[in-house]
Amino acid sequence: MKTALLFSGQGAQYVGMGKSLYDNYKEVRSYWDSANDILSFDLKSISFHGPEEQLTDTSICQPALYVHGFSIYKILQKANKLENLTAALGLSLGELTALAVAQVYDFQTGLRIVAERGRLMQEACKATDGSMASLIGGTQELVKELCKNCDVDMANINCPGQIVISGERFKIEEACNQAKEMAFSRVIPLKVAGAYHSRLMKSAADAFEKFLASIEFKVPQLKVFTNTTGKAIEDPTEIKKALVKQVVSSVLWEDCMVNAAKLGIEEFIECGPGKVLSGLARRINKDWVVRSVSEFSDWENL
Repeated sequence: MKTALLFSGQGAQYVGMGKSLYDNYKEVRSYWDSANDILSFDLKSISFHGPEEQLTDTSICQPALYVHGFSIYKILQKANKLENLTAALGLSLGELTALAVAQVYDFQTGLRIVAERGRLMQEACKATDGSMASLIGGTQELVKELCKNCDVDMANINCPGQIVISGERFKIEEACNQAKEMAFSRVIPLKVAGAYHSRLMKSAADAFEKFLASIEFKVPQLKVFTNTTGKAIEDPTEIKKALVKQVVSSVLWEDCMVNAAKLGIEEFIECGPGKVLSGLARRINKDWVVRSVSEFSDWENL
């Protein structure tokens, strides 16, 4: 059975994520403990016990999701659940977890990359006044029209009828007001620290490019898909460029999923909190087999 792994992006986190796995699996403990040694803060304590406001911080949330997702992959691997693992893909931050699984870099290197990405994006959030909103029920063409009229960016194309916009706060507010008069069924302002995947993240992208320059990337051992095009990517230099571009450009998640499915994937396994990606997958194609693993209790469904 051809399997693909899905890795969560920022926003899926919750206080307590991964603790039941930490308590039950030695392998999981090694990754969380290693993360605490590598980082300059107690990632494990914040992830397991909060406070929520601290876990939500971009510079903490991104490493937490990375460690959680990667450790789930290692449990699946040890349990012989991935005998025909074909692809790995992730939403936004999750793309960096997918690249670690594909052995583009090792776990420790990936954690350092993710931590720096989160730190730079948090700095960009503080330096700008950005916001985001989710538009439900409209077409891409309608969203493009709205973005042009309000001078904001299309941040995420998640699934049919769900697109996220991003930009300066007052422009997003105006876009939400205009969207309510258009053919959208719902307009949902998002509680986020800034305007992710928009031009407001340019300072983070520029600094991230410099940070990645000296880090060795290898050819992926699995098919991985870049959010920037929705297509598979193999060349290490192009992977770096895509990660930098991803910070300021649209996440083409629906395209990533559709193209992965073309490989003949028979099962998608979501590795991470919240079951967000499994929900999006079912809206893209209800016939896909998608399972989610976040905590110890989820193993009963595998």
